[in-house]
Order: sequence, then C-alpha cells, then structure tokens
Amino acid sequence: MSVRQSLLAILDQGACYGYQVRAEFDHRIGSTWPVNVGQIYSTLDRLVRDGLVDRDESGDDGQTYFEITAAGRTEVAGWLSSPVVRSTSTRDELTIKLALAVTLPGVDIAQVIQVQRAATFRTLQELTRTKNATENPESAEELAWLLVVDSLIFQAEAEVNWLDHSEARLLRASVKPFPLSTEPVRKGRPARSEK
Repeated sequence: MSVRQSLLAILDQGACYGYQVRAEFDHRIGSTWPVNVGQIYSTLDRLVRDGLVDRDESGDDGQTYFEITAAGRTEVAGWLSSPVVRSTSTRDELTIKLALAVTLPGVDIAQVIQVQRAATFRTLQELTRTKNATENPESAEELAWLLVVDSLIFQAEAEVNWLDHSEARLLRASVKPFPLSTEPVRKGRPARSEK
C-alpha cells in the first residue's frame, strides 16, 4: 500500500496538519492499515522535500499545515488513474511454510494444511459476519470499510482454494522429504553461471 500516495490524495482535498492527516487516513480506510504518527510526519517531510507538498507554519492555531502542490496533484491523478502492479514475490509466510514443510522429514504436511484451512475458514466466517452487518452502507465511510472487507473475503477464499489445490497436488506427488545436505558449503556468494 502506498502511504505516500494516500496522504497526497487526502491533501488534495485541502490543507491539513499532521495529526489531522493521520485521522483522515484512518477514517477513510476504516482503520484497516494502522500507520503511526511518526510515519505520517516522515512521509510528509519527504513529500515536502520532493516538491509535492508545501509546509505552512503560519496557522493561527500554532499547527503546521501541509498543502499539496501542482506537482502533487499531478502525482495523485496519475496514481488514481493507473493500475496497482501486483508483486510476484514469493515472500508470503504461508507459501514459504508449506514449501519448506514438504521438504522436511517427519512433517505431516496434510495436518499443516488442515490447521491452516480451519484458521482461514474461521477468518472467512468472521469477515462474512462483519460484511453482513454492513451490507447496505449508508455513508462513504461504511462503503470504504465494506470494500476492504470484500477484499479480505476474496483473499481468504483464494487461500482456501490454494490450500485445497496444494493438498490434492501432495496426494498425487510421489516425492520424499530430504535430510540436511552433508556437502560442504562455500562461504560467500555463489559463483555466477556463464550464459
């Protein structure tokens, strides 16, 4: 998630002071992404440095206000009109856990999958109850929260489907876990292969 672009989008609505930006961020995304005030201020400082936001310390209330610049408005418009590029990173804890578990002797991988599936189903049930309680949003805030809940539901459903697929794949596979290698490992980086 881009905190930077989110803060710019908030400032595109009008000048705000730091705690106000944090409150607006939290309010607008339904408290689903906790951001501490230190991160808010460091992001605002970088936005000022990059010429996307101006700092105004002349407020009557003693607050330092941040106001978006024309370059900031251009960046917000570009962000809102372009797709989010999904990462192809495999650094998901569950993915790594299953990939590692399948190589370890003595691990009941089917049990690992069952435990995760049960936990994911519980999460899915909780999310569905939450969604049903807010099915007819009456405000933009409720609608924003509902969009987040819908996304989490779809992610949980996808995880259950992937776990089912993984379990079926494991049943068809005839591979065996392997022990630690006894080969000596050279220190340093691996040599580059010639292409």
